[in-house]
Amino acid sequence: MNGEIQVTKILDTSGKCCPMPMVETNKTLKRLAEGDVLQIIATDPGTQVDIPSWCERTGNQLIASNEQENLFTYYVKKA
Repeated sequence: MNGEIQVTKILDTSGKCCPMPMVETNKTLKRLAEGDVLQIIATDPGTQVDIPSWCERTGNQLIASNEQENLFTYYVKKA
């Protein structure tokens, strides 16, 4: 899957609960350049709703997401 996505930075929020994954995602993405891709790794199931809705609100693009054994991975492209 990661073959075609050029990841600029990886943010691992494993073990952290809401709102920390979103707070860290927001903070990290602000430091990236337009077009950069942030890979977010999370264990909080709330991110399944939070990240897509946050992307809609902020104009950033969720280009992919997947779940494996309660580990959620998201790829967000900075607008």
